[in-house]
Amino acid sequence: MRWSVFPFIFLVLWTAPGMAAVSLEYSVELDQSSLRKNVEAWLGEPPETTLDRAQFLSTVKERVSNSLQAVGYYNVDVSVSVNKTETPWQATITVVPNKPVRIENISVELLGTAKGTAAFENVINSKSPAVGDVLHHGEYETLKNSILGVGQKLGYFDAVMSTHTVEVDAQKHAASIRLRYNSGQRYRFGDIESDENQFDVELIEALRPFSDGDYFDLSLVQSFQGALQQTRFFSSVIVRPELEEATDKAIPLSVRMYPAKRHNFDVGLGFSTDTEERVSFTWRSPKLNRHGHSQETRLEYSPVNPSGRISYNIPLTHPLNDILQLTARLEDNEFGDIDSLQHELGVRREFRTANGWIRSYFVRVLEESWNVTGLNSDNRYLLPGITFSHKRRKGLLVDPAGGFSQLYRLEGGAENLGSDIDLIRGYSKFTAVSTLAQDHRLVARAELGAVVIADSDRGNLAPSLSFFAGGSQSIRGFGYQSLGNEVDATGNDSTEKTITVGGDRLVTASLEYQYYWNDTWRSAMFVDAGDAFDKGEFDANYGAGFGLHYLTAVGAIKIEFANSVSDDNPEWRLHINIGAEF
Repeated sequence: MRWSVFPFIFLVLWTAPGMAAVSLEYSVELDQSSLRKNVEAWLGEPPETTLDRAQFLSTVKERVSNSLQAVGYYNVDVSVSVNKTETPWQATITVVPNKPVRIENISVELLGTAKGTAAFENVINSKSPAVGDVLHHGEYETLKNSILGVGQKLGYFDAVMSTHTVEVDAQKHAASIRLRYNSGQRYRFGDIESDENQFDVELIEALRPFSDGDYFDLSLVQSFQGALQQTRFFSSVIVRPELEEATDKAIPLSVRMYPAKRHNFDVGLGFSTDTEERVSFTWRSPKLNRHGHSQETRLEYSPVNPSGRISYNIPLTHPLNDILQLTARLEDNEFGDIDSLQHELGVRREFRTANGWIRSYFVRVLEESWNVTGLNSDNRYLLPGITFSHKRRKGLLVDPAGGFSQLYRLEGGAENLGSDIDLIRGYSKFTAVSTLAQDHRLVARAELGAVVIADSDRGNLAPSLSFFAGGSQSIRGFGYQSLGNEVDATGNDSTEKTITVGGDRLVTASLEYQYYWNDTWRSAMFVDAGDAFDKGEFDANYGAGFGLHYLTAVGAIKIEFANSVSDDNPEWRLHINIGAEF
């Protein structure tokens, strides 16, 4: 009884849709590969059942002709031969496209207030086929839809395409295209409907890139929504034009803002050869009150530089582009052979400009104590300063295809203004990324720094204000912040030794070539050079090596081996790091 059921089950499984065999296989003989691919796309998959096969063969010539008419071939010869002796049947479709239809005339006319508008002219100039081109109905549809799309984005909601024709004379192999766009009157921005109880009205108004009565532009609506989202005050923001409620060509905007969580907590684990293993805890409050104040507290532990930092942010004239920041920092760091403890309070005003530059003015009070071979030092510095920075990139945020980053920082202190010594300190950093060809990438980095200080005050310059080099972000092949001015000193055990105390000058440069094996892995070869030194004592250090990078959603995990080429006893060093170039 059991065995008698088996053939029935086998038959059901064999005839199930997922196991059905094709009843006909076909090939298209056509010299031009682009046309052949278009024909095959229209014909689709081979038929499976005998009924599908019959329908396929009865319509194949019509479908081939239609597929080629869509790209301008109206005088097509199609022949079909079928070999029925094989299973499945074999069909050969031979196509001769003959002479194509070319565009003889094209007329695109704008009527109404859209006439002469740059956005429409740009679309017409970039999307319109030229006289003499082979007629392509897809390109015609793209032109028509692009004009309609621009109209919708710019607020021409009453517009109609009153004329849209393609006239084809197949015998003369000629076509004429006519488009006439009647834009009607352009709509304007109306009132904003939002829950103003959540925030000061001025805070939201500062983010709006348009005023009541301005001409409607969808890109401005999107910019407004993006700016609201960037404040991080909200979990989500929806800005929607209410076209149905428009009166006198004025469209009100509905703004729905859903508040973000009042407090967010993050715990992170990481490792790099510079700072070794580290654990971090971050507490963020994106909106403390209706004025848009926020705070971020970050605690981080690693054997090299445990630290804590609190920042309190106050929007001034603009929630994104004008911020007052109050900061407090406590950090224990190792600079060369020096152990340094830093206490810092600061106030900073940051401006973001329309062209992407960020500039800030700040004052910080730094108290730093450090120990060198048993000798303790403790100094206070009141340092006003200014920074300028700019980044441009293309491609992915975590793996840009190109870009350039630049940072400039200048600060100074004076004895008669609250510092223990007089000094001026300048620092700049540059990073450039370029894709030379597919899978070939070049990364270049450079750092420059200098401190102007009296020779008699050199010993009172704190380690964090001096310059050090070495490590995965500096000169690879050398230890983290191990390069700097060296002095002879006597240790607690009365032995003489050479220690690294940093320099009042910094020059480093790096050049790295990367090759992508696939979307996940790339290899790298690099050479780094430079020194941290006192004025007039430059001694170039070189490191060179290779690495393997694994690309992740948070940046590349970089495993690199570098050799301290210029060292008296060069050795290989492993560097592990994670992150993108910018």
